[in-house]
Amino acid sequence: MGNTTPFTSPLPAFVAKVSSHCGTCNLRDLCLPIGLTDAELDKLDQIVKHRKRIPRDGALYRMNDPFVNLYAIRVGHFKTFQVNANGAHHISGFQMTGQLLGMEAISAYRHQCNAVALEDSEVCEVPFTDLERLLKDVPVMLHQFHRMMSHEIAQDRHAMLQLGNLRAEQRFAAFLLNLSVRYKNRGYSATNFQLRMSREEIANFLGLTNETISRLLSQFKKIGWIKVNNREIELLNLLTLQTLVEGK
Repeated sequence: MGNTTPFTSPLPAFVAKVSSHCGTCNLRDLCLPIGLTDAELDKLDQIVKHRKRIPRDGALYRMNDPFVNLYAIRVGHFKTFQVNANGAHHISGFQMTGQLLGMEAISAYRHQCNAVALEDSEVCEVPFTDLERLLKDVPVMLHQFHRMMSHEIAQDRHAMLQLGNLRAEQRFAAFLLNLSVRYKNRGYSATNFQLRMSREEIANFLGLTNETISRLLSQFKKIGWIKVNNREIELLNLLTLQTLVEGK
């Protein structure tokens, strides 16, 4: 999920390193179909016309909103969640820099969840009708887009199945390891990062109680698996956490 230091301004300094054009953006392999030629990326660049800033706790879109755009997270972190008939929230995921938001709305043309920023964030708007037209004109891009969607679905399914079969301490370890891999893939530290989400949000996502998350943080810290300083987390032994998840 993105930059690993707190925001001290509306957008962090690392934005200056990121071009506003898809063809030269250093996040393009994370948020866009890979393996495209420069000419194909130029065509994609032409339809990504707007960048949108979302303040902390601001909604990018709400459940049942009409589907117009996909959103590539350029800076920041989001959570997606649904609200049931009783008003209870269920967090379905945490998204970070480089990920696409809104794909759940493609079939029904209405958003199936809420997307809210966990911190001041920025997204690139990709009008879906323009993207559809481009995908028809560039078959290799359509193929890559389908592969990307399939990968996202497979990852979500694997995560749900895995969490459903794990004990509380295994779920929390798996959550930390997942963040570790995602930060590493974005060029950040795999072992030292800040939790953008609250303990309550983590508990909601993992299907645990707030008290359980607090207990596990204290337990992991006491054993020497992690260091904790407010929301700053340092993973001291990735192998041990992986062994815990695997039940060995």
